Amino acid sequence: MSDHPASRVRRLLRALDHAAFEKVATRSWPGAERALPRLSRGANHGLLWFGVAAGMWAVGGTRERRAAVRGVASLALASATVNTLGKGAVRRTRPLLDGVPVIRHLPRQPVTSSFPSGHAASAVAFTVGAALESRRWGAAIAPVAASVAFSRVYTGVHYPSDVLVGAGLGAGAAFAVRGLVPSRSQLPPPARPRADAPALPDGEGLFVVVNPSSGAQPQLADPVRQLKIALPRAEVIIYEPDAGPLPDVIAEAARDAARRGGVLGVCGGDGTVNAAVIPALEHGVPLMVLPGGTFNHFAADLGTESVAEACAAVARGTAVRVDVGRITPIPSPHSPARADAQPAYFLNTFSLGSYPDLVRLREHWSPRIGGPAATLLAVSRVLRTTEPLRAVVNGRRRAMWLLFAGNGAYRNVGIAPVRRHDLADGLLDVRIAHGGHFARTRLLATALAGGLARTRLYASARSRHLTVTGLPEGTQMAYDGEVRDAPGALRVDKLLEALTVYRPLAEGPTLDH
Repeated sequence: MSDHPASRVRRLLRALDHAAFEKVATRSWPGAERALPRLSRGANHGLLWFGVAAGMWAVGGTRERRAAVRGVASLALASATVNTLGKGAVRRTRPLLDGVPVIRHLPRQPVTSSFPSGHAASAVAFTVGAALESRRWGAAIAPVAASVAFSRVYTGVHYPSDVLVGAGLGAGAAFAVRGLVPSRSQLPPPARPRADAPALPDGEGLFVVVNPSSGAQPQLADPVRQLKIALPRAEVIIYEPDAGPLPDVIAEAARDAARRGGVLGVCGGDGTVNAAVIPALEHGVPLMVLPGGTFNHFAADLGTESVAEACAAVARGTAVRVDVGRITPIPSPHSPARADAQPAYFLNTFSLGSYPDLVRLREHWSPRIGGPAATLLAVSRVLRTTEPLRAVVNGRRRAMWLLFAGNGAYRNVGIAPVRRHDLADGLLDVRIAHGGHFARTRLLATALAGGLARTRLYASARSRHLTVTGLPEGTQMAYDGEVRDAPGALRVDKLLEALTVYRPLAEGPTLDH
C-alpha cells in the first residue's frame, strides 16, 4: 500500500530541511565562528533591535523616529505571535548538535519548541516595519537581520524551515501593524487645490531665512549646503538675534522676494514657519518650507520631509493653496478690544487650557534634558497641577481642561490629532476636554481604552468659526507651538486658500476646486 502523497511531500521537505542544516553545520565559514554566535546572543529578547531603535531615535529625525516606533511595534506583535501561537501549536524538537562545531554552540541552549524561530521573526519584523517608514534604514539593517536569522541555523538551534517560517511571520506582523496604523506613504498628503507658482530651476529670486535656533535635525545638519547645491542662486539669510526679531528679518526677505517676483523660504520649525505667514500674505509671495525644527508638523502634512523635496518642488514650480487659521481679539462686556489689536495666524493648531502650559514647560526643560524627556516631564506636571479653564465657548459656559482648534480636519488616534488629509477644507477641527471631578484622570484612562468617541468628557466637532469670551486675565494661548497671552475674548476662523506653498506633488490625477 503506497503512502499518501501528502505524507511523501512532508518527508521530502523534512529530508531537504535536515540536509540543508547538515550542509551549514559541516561547512567552514571563515570569520563567522565567533561573530555569528555573539550576534545571535545579542538578539536575545530583542535587545539588539531595541538598541538599534534607540539609536534611530537619538540620531534621526521625524521619519527615523517613526521607523523606530513602527519597528518595535512590529517586533512586539511578531514575538507575541510566535511565542503564544507558533511554538504552542507546533512542538518540534531542536536539532542535534553532534555535527555542529563546539565553538559555535551557544552557552545556554534554548529549550522551547524549535518551530518557528523567534529570533528570525523579531529580526524581520523590526526590519520590515522600519523599512515601511524609511527605506534607507530598512536597507541599512537588512544585512544585520539576515545575519541574525542565519546565525540560528549556524549555531545549531534551528532548522532552516524554522527560520524561514519565523521570517514570514515577522514580515506578516509588520504588515499587520501597518494595517492598524497606516504608514506615512499610505496617507498621501493633500494635492488640491494646485496653485500657480514660479518655477525657479536654479533658485534665482528665492530668499530663504534659516533659523538655527529651531534645532535642525541630524539628517538636516547642513541644510544650507543642500540648498545651495540644489538651488545655487538662492539668497540664504542665516538668522542671528543681533539682526532683530525673527519676524522682522523674514518680512524684509519677503519684501525682497516680492520686488524680484520671487519666493520667500524659511528653514526651521513650526514657529519659524508661523512667523512667515504674515509677510507672505502681505507681500503676496509663495512660501517654501524647509523642515529644520523639532517637530515640523506643517511640513510633514504638506509631504515635505527633506530639503531635497522642498528644493525639487521650487525648481519645478509645484505648489498648493492652503487655509490659514486666524485668531482675532473681539470686544466683550468685560474685555473691550484694543483699537490696535491685530489678529494672530496659525497653520497647524490653536489651543487654550493645559496645552499652553505643556508647551511652556517643555520649552523650559528641553535644553537641559532633551525634547522627548521634557515632553514626558511636562505632561506629568500638567496632569498634576493644571486647573480647568472656565470660559464661554460659542455662547455656552464651560469648564475645560483643553480647547483645541486645528486648521483643517485631523485624523484621530486616541486623544491626539495625528494628521490632516486636506489643508484647504475650510474647517476648524474643534475638540474640548471638559473639566470636572477627576476629569483629567478619567479622560486619560478613557483615551487609552479607545473610548473617547463615547464619553461625555470629550467633545469634537467641525466648524467654520469659534468664539470664546470671558477668558480670565492671564490666560495663555498656544498656536503653532508658540505661547502668547490671550485676549479676554476672541474669534477663531479661517482665511480660505489664502497662502500658496510649495510641495512635491504626488504622481497621478488630483482633485482641484
